[in-house]
Amino acid sequence: MQDRVVVTGIGVISSIGIGKDAFWDSLIAGKSGITPVSSFDTQAYPTHNAGEVKDFNPLDFIDSKKASTLGRASALTISAARLSLEDSKIPLGNLNKERFGIVLGTTMGESQVLEKLNAAYIKKGIQAVDAFWVPKAPCNVLACNLAIEFGLAGPNFVIPTACAAGNYAIGYAYDLIRQDRADLMLAGGVDAFSRIAFTGFNRLFAVAPDKCQPFDKDRKGMMVGEGGAVMVIERLQNALKRKAEIYAEILGYGLSCDAHHMTAPFAAGIKMVLQKALKESKVLASQVDYISAHGTGTPANDKEECLAIHDVFGQYSKKIPISSIKSMLGHTMGAASAIAAAACCLTLRDDIIPPTINFQTPDPECDIDCVPNICRRQRVDIALNNALAFGGNNACLVLKKFIPA
Repeated sequence: MQDRVVVTGIGVISSIGIGKDAFWDSLIAGKSGITPVSSFDTQAYPTHNAGEVKDFNPLDFIDSKKASTLGRASALTISAARLSLEDSKIPLGNLNKERFGIVLGTTMGESQVLEKLNAAYIKKGIQAVDAFWVPKAPCNVLACNLAIEFGLAGPNFVIPTACAAGNYAIGYAYDLIRQDRADLMLAGGVDAFSRIAFTGFNRLFAVAPDKCQPFDKDRKGMMVGEGGAVMVIERLQNALKRKAEIYAEILGYGLSCDAHHMTAPFAAGIKMVLQKALKESKVLASQVDYISAHGTGTPANDKEECLAIHDVFGQYSKKIPISSIKSMLGHTMGAASAIAAAACCLTLRDDIIPPTINFQTPDPECDIDCVPNICRRQRVDIALNNALAFGGNNACLVLKKFIPA
C-alpha cells in the first residue's frame, strides 16, 4: 500500500470542448456550455436550457459498425477513454491486459437506451421492445463495452453512487493499484443527457431558468448537463520508467454518507468527508491551495458546502480559492467529479484556477473566495475535489502537483 499513484492521461468530452486541450482552454476562458436543449422538445417544461455536448460524433472515435450498437453513454465513455489512452502514450500492444482495469462512475447509466425501450413499449406494446437493446441498458455495460473495445481484462467495475460517482471510481482505482491488484487503470465517470434526468430535476424544482450561479445570493438552481472524463492512472515508478507526462499525484480520498436525507445536502456529512480526505492523505488544512467545489448552484447545496468548508478549514477558509466549474458545464451527474478531477490535474500542471462564472451578488451564507468570473494565475500544489450526491454519498479526492526529484 506504499506505492505512489499518478495521473498520466486525460480524456474529456464536454459541452465546452472535446479533448483535454479544448476543454481546458474553454474552462479558463470562462466559456459557458449551456444552450437551448436540442435533443427533444422542451415546450412542456418550465426550463429549456442544458449542458448538451452538441458537437460530439462517436464516429470520430469508434468504428461505425460498433458505434451503431452502443448507447450514447457507452459512446461517450469509449471516446473519452481513447483520448486518455492516446494522451498517456501507453503502449497497449506490449502490456499485460489482465493487469489493466477499469472503474467508472455514473448516475443514470444508459438512460437513453432505457428511454428507447420505454417508448417502444408505450407505443406498440411488449413485442415492439427490441431484444437487441435490452442487455445494453444496465449501467455495468459502460465498463464492459470499454473493456471489449480495448481488450482490457483486468478488474472491471461501475460505481453508481450518483453525482459523486466519478470520485468514487478514481479512489477505488487508486486502491486497486496500491493493493497490487492492477498495474494500470482507466478511471472516471460518464452520463449522457436524457429526458429522464431533465424531467426529474425539473420536477424537483432544482433547475435554474437560464444559467447556473454557484455561491451567488440570487442563485436559482442547477443546470442538467452531460459528458465524460476518463483518466489513465498508474504507479509512479512505471510512469517514470516510460518517461510519461505526469499531470498530478493522487494522495488519497475520503468517503462519507450523510445518513440524513435522500436529496437535501447536510453540512455535517460534508464536513466528515473533508476531514477524512485530509487525514487519509496526510494533508493539513493550511496546505490546501484550491478546492474544486461541488457547487451546483442550488440554494441548499452551496450553503451547506460552505458551512462545512468553514468548519474544517477555519481561518483558512476565506483564503483558499474555491470555484465551481458547474457554472460553465452544468451538472454532468456521474461525470461531474471526474471532469472536475481532470480540471484539478490541469490546474496543478499550469497553476491556473478556473473561475466561477455568472457570479454577480455575494451571499453572506457563502462567504468564500469563489474566483468570480475570471480565472486566476496562482501556484497550486494541493487541490481538493468535492463531490456530493443524492442519498448523502460524499467523496473528496486529494491531488498534488508532481515535482520531479
